[in-house]
Amino acid sequence: MTRPPVLSRLKLTPSFVEALADGYEILGPHDDPIGALGDARTTVRAMLTMGTVGATRELMEALPALGLVLCIGSGYERVDLQAARDRGILVGNGPGANAACVADLAMTLVLATVRRIVDGDRFARSGTWAGNAAVRRPMTPGIGELRLGVLGLGDIGLRIAKRAEAFEMQVGYCNRRPRADVAYPYFETVHALAEWCDVLVVALRADAANHHLVDASVLDALGPQGYVVNIARGFVVDEAALIEALRAGRLAGAGLDVYEHEPAIPDALRALSNVVLTPHIGGGTTRAQRGMAALARRNLDAFFAGRPLETPVDTAPAGA
Repeated sequence: MTRPPVLSRLKLTPSFVEALADGYEILGPHDDPIGALGDARTTVRAMLTMGTVGATRELMEALPALGLVLCIGSGYERVDLQAARDRGILVGNGPGANAACVADLAMTLVLATVRRIVDGDRFARSGTWAGNAAVRRPMTPGIGELRLGVLGLGDIGLRIAKRAEAFEMQVGYCNRRPRADVAYPYFETVHALAEWCDVLVVALRADAANHHLVDASVLDALGPQGYVVNIARGFVVDEAALIEALRAGRLAGAGLDVYEHEPAIPDALRALSNVVLTPHIGGGTTRAQRGMAALARRNLDAFFAGRPLETPVDTAPAGA
């Protein structure tokens, strides 16, 4: 029996491919998918992508049989939803599949940034440690004495909040609307949250409306003892304003897994010793890959069987 071809815009891990391979023929990734597919493009009914890669109108129109754009992970900010609506193409995503592992990394960045772990590692390796390091190194706050503000209390944000509680942190949040299932204090604006908290963790699902939501004024509301951790999307934080605040001492530190123009990271950011940088690895665990692959498989199976997607994206315009 012929396996349906599925175009992948991503380089998938071997375990991810293995989870799909018995049911689907994975094509790609290709720098030029339209040209590389040739006549095969007329048979492709499903596409795998992710929010940072997306799917353009041009690509959708070049695949006449396309009926599904499926994002690995929760984001879908670069999928042309209007083009999908126009063509009657379903859009799906993977909320929650990697949430626990992304939350783990968020807390790792909180700990590493506040306690200056990477800087301490460099000091330990330098061969200059002599005497009592505790009095020679900069003092840092204890994690349990800090307030953590979660910007976006969704699947990932809620897990971050629970992890922070285990470290005896006070937790507050800012969301589109309050959640009835949590007792954390709710702040209507990111500015109000930043004024209250010591560590601001950016965990919302990013879209165009959130571009530079964390700007210079939010950073100033955090203040010189404040920290920013971003595991959402780079463009939510004004990177130039962040660099300037860190340089000027208007912010104590930052932990970043995402960047405004990744994979490019500004030299000015890489040069700062009060910043911890990781290369967008929030979902880079075996657990997360298994979860995302399993959810992708269930969504593909549902689509090809004519059933509703398990995790559909609402492509209707906002307010419709």
